[in-house]
Amino acid sequence: MTGPGGGVRLEPTSVLISSNLLTNELVALVLTVATSRSTASIPFAAGAERALAKLEEALPSQRSSQLQAFMQRIVIGDPANDLTEVPGPVDPAFLALFEQSFTSCCVMRFTYTDRHGSRTRRNIEPHGLLVRVPYWYAIAWDRKRNKPRLFRADRVRRPHLTATPFIPRPQDLVTGLCPDAQPLRSKPARAMSPHN
Repeated sequence: MTGPGGGVRLEPTSVLISSNLLTNELVALVLTVATSRSTASIPFAAGAERALAKLEEALPSQRSSQLQAFMQRIVIGDPANDLTEVPGPVDPAFLALFEQSFTSCCVMRFTYTDRHGSRTRRNIEPHGLLVRVPYWYAIAWDRKRNKPRLFRADRVRRPHLTATPFIPRPQDLVTGLCPDAQPLRSKPARAMSPHN
């Protein structure tokens, strides 16, 4: 719809907003704002946060609740202060499969190299994402060890998405692993699973 001065104004019930935004696109917007928030000096950071707040207001109630739930599971920590180890490249396949696993609640497996160079095969349930510039981590439940774990993205190789579903675990799993990190918030969240 054309707005004042010939600009474009989207109706809150617009099909573009209410129907065409996929779950992974909502998460992408949250992550973009989260990343810009973690870097105070980046241009347009404030604009990104305002845009997310406007989008949240325009979304139908169910989609807005879904967005809020994701915002509680993407957390921002202080920038990494020990950069003696230069971040390596992140496997593009892991990026795509993490997105699918996180948004569809399916277990994924991969080979992980820890800080000591030991390699192990892991089966995980991804429940969140931690940004600690310049790194990012999968916040997950390790099914073999039966414990919550952080997995640094650039240490993951040979990722594979399984067809095994999992039930989202409580928010405490995310906040317990990252007590110093803060979720992205724009207004009080509504109670709803991020994977509904």
